[in-house]
Amino acid sequence: MSKSVAIIGTRGYPSYYGGFETLIRRLAPYLVETGWDVTVYGRPGAVKTDDPLLDPRVSSVMTKGLETKSLSTLSYGLTSSLSAARRKPDVALIMNVANGYWLPLLRSRGIPTVVNVDGIEWERAKWGTNAKRVFRGGARLTARYASELVCDSHEIRRRWQHGFGRDGVFIPYGGDAPDRLPVVEGLKSREYVLIVARFVPENTVPEFLEAAKELSKKWNVVIVGSSGYGGELDLAAQTLADESPRVQWLGHVSDDQKLFSLWQHAGAYFHGHSVGGTNPALVQAMACGAPVIARDTIYNREVLSDLGTFVLPEPGAIAAGLSRAMVDSKWKTESAALSIQRAQDHYTWQTVCNKYSSLITNALEGIPASQTRPDRTAEAKQ
Repeated sequence: MSKSVAIIGTRGYPSYYGGFETLIRRLAPYLVETGWDVTVYGRPGAVKTDDPLLDPRVSSVMTKGLETKSLSTLSYGLTSSLSAARRKPDVALIMNVANGYWLPLLRSRGIPTVVNVDGIEWERAKWGTNAKRVFRGGARLTARYASELVCDSHEIRRRWQHGFGRDGVFIPYGGDAPDRLPVVEGLKSREYVLIVARFVPENTVPEFLEAAKELSKKWNVVIVGSSGYGGELDLAAQTLADESPRVQWLGHVSDDQKLFSLWQHAGAYFHGHSVGGTNPALVQAMACGAPVIARDTIYNREVLSDLGTFVLPEPGAIAAGLSRAMVDSKWKTESAALSIQRAQDHYTWQTVCNKYSSLITNALEGIPASQTRPDRTAEAKQ
């Protein structure tokens, strides 16, 4: 007899918006292949229906919601959860603690829920006071009503243990190891600085844009990302690109091959994410062999371990760290090789998808993760 799972809280399948969507592009077909009936809830217009990698065995259901910065997650989460409660899948995989408000609804229908708690949303600078309060409330309800939690980093797991008295299962993100790709037109391999980030303050984008003014005097600088809603940071990036012939602002790049090439041939990739756990962009950059300069955070240190080169979130420190990297050919070669090796050792999609499959199977069968979890000491040494 087939098993059914509903996936709630992403923009849909297949979508290229962010880390959750990247995960579902890999996980949904994997689950189908291993015997699951998979339904992914999404938002109208957010999926790429002509994607050649689309698996037609994955069902997509679009629901209605409010397309605003503060209400989209809550509203789409509600309509998706109402639909799932009516359809009654065997288990639900839910992304984002904002959807914790709808967990009692799913529980009342006897649907076990596995929730990926993502980062510490109520600490993100992009959210106002009310939004932070909403996320915190959703987290409390998630801790109370979720059958199982997924934490994408050991530090996030520790925060949930201490802050909410709930343990979670560590499952990070994976990365694709691409073949050698041609350099993006107009660039030269290892001769440009790269940043890939959503334009929010906690990703150190304002500080990087300031640093780029100095870096672009000597190096080409490629900026990938946008806010998705316009605003000051988008305007600042556009102004910088207009004023400096060495700066390219590409906006959001949904072409994986182009993005992989940018990482693969970067002289130095700056990763400025500061709030969250294992960042999918960092894992993918490593899998592509990008030499990484990262903002010094506990999360980035966990992912990069000894191969990381870390800087403070200040324009001067960022510019200095990237400049040192760009003139050190030996460091670039060694860092690229170490990045690839660490990604292969710890962050493969096969391992990630297998862990999700096991967890939702156990949730369906009522087997607590604590009974199947490996030794914590050994796990934390990763």
